[in-house]
Amino acid sequence: STFHPFRGGIAQFNARLMRELESQGHAVSPYTFTTQYPEKLFPGKTQMVTADDVADPINAPRVVSSIGPLSWMSAPKIIAKGKPDVLLMKYWMSFFGPSLGAVSGALRKRLRPDGSGRGVKTLTILDNVIPHEKRFFDTAFTRYFLKRNDAFVAMSEKVKTDLLSLRPDAKVILLPHPLYDHFGAPLPMAEARKKLGIADDRKVSLFFGFIRDYKGLDLLIDAMAKLPSDHVLVIAGEPYGDMRKYREAIERHGLKDRVIDHIRYIADQEVPAFFSAADVVVLPYKSATQSGITAIAYHFGTPVIATDVGGLKESVEHDRTGLIVPRPDASAIAETLVAFHTGGRVPAYRARIAELREELSWKRFADQLVAFASSL
Repeated sequence: STFHPFRGGIAQFNARLMRELESQGHAVSPYTFTTQYPEKLFPGKTQMVTADDVADPINAPRVVSSIGPLSWMSAPKIIAKGKPDVLLMKYWMSFFGPSLGAVSGALRKRLRPDGSGRGVKTLTILDNVIPHEKRFFDTAFTRYFLKRNDAFVAMSEKVKTDLLSLRPDAKVILLPHPLYDHFGAPLPMAEARKKLGIADDRKVSLFFGFIRDYKGLDLLIDAMAKLPSDHVLVIAGEPYGDMRKYREAIERHGLKDRVIDHIRYIADQEVPAFFSAADVVVLPYKSATQSGITAIAYHFGTPVIATDVGGLKESVEHDRTGLIVPRPDASAIAETLVAFHTGGRVPAYRARIAELREELSWKRFADQLVAFASSL
C-alpha cells in the first residue's frame, strides 16, 4: 500500500497500523509503489512528503507500479522472499484493482512457510468498494481485485454492503476506523484560535481534508450565509479540482470576513491547531462510505456534524458525539449548526468522545485484525 515517501491519510493509516502490529511482536514488512498515480492524473500539488512534513519515515521498498505490468510480476517474487504468512493490502480506488489484484493473485498461488500447501493468505482493508466519483472501469477492475483475496476488513456497514453486492461469498469482518493519535496532544482552544487569528467569541466550524466535489463544501458555504455573523468557517485542505465555484460562492454571499482560508496541504504538525480551535468539525458530504476525518476529530475531542449519507452516521452517534444532518442540503446544515450551538449538549458530546478512545484504539483494531487473519 501507500507508505513514506508518499503522503496523505492512507499513508498515515498504514504507518500507524504497522507500528501497532510491530509493538505486539509481529514481523511486518512494508512495500509501496514505485508509481502510485501518474503525475498527469494526480489532482493535487504533489504525492510526496516535503521537507516540512513530519510523517513517519517508514522504510518501505518501492516494488509496484500501478501502471507497470512488468512490476505486477516481479513484485510478488520480491515479497515472497520474506516468506509471509499474510499479505495485507489497503484498497480505496478501482484504479489500483489490476496492479494489486495481480500481486495478490500471484502470492495466493505460492506455498506458505507453514508447509500447509496453501498459498499466502491475502487480506484487504477496504476504504471504498464502489467509488464516489464513477468511472467506466470501476466494476470490472474491482471485481478482478476482489476475486483475488481471501478475506476483507470493512470499516463501515456501507462498505460491507457494497462488497457483498459484488462478491456475495466474501469473508468479511467489520472493524470501525481507529482514532488517529499520531498528531500530538490538543491545544487550549484560546491558544489554537490565536494561532489562526480567530476571536475567542466566534462559533467556529471546521472543514478539513482534501476538497473534492462529493464532500459538499459548496453546501457548507451556502449554509454559512444563512447563519449569524458570529459563525465562521475554517477551510483547511488541498483542492482536488477547480476552486472557482467555492470562491465565487464566498464572494456572492459576502463571506470573505467569515471564511478563514487555508486551502493547501496541511502538514501533520499543523493539525492540532485546526481541530483545537474548532467548536465542531462539519462533514457536509453528498456521498460517503466512512471518513478518516472523524478519527482525527475524536482524537482531539472535537464533536462532528455529518450529513446522513453512506456510512457517516455509523461514526457519528447522533446527539452523543455530534449531530447528523438529515440530508445534504444547505438549509438543513445551517439548522443543525444552530441546534448544535444552542442545545447545551457540547460538554456531553466531548465526554462521550473521551469514552471512545479505548473503544477505537489501534490496539483493539490490530488485535481483531490478527485474530481474523489467523482464522482464515
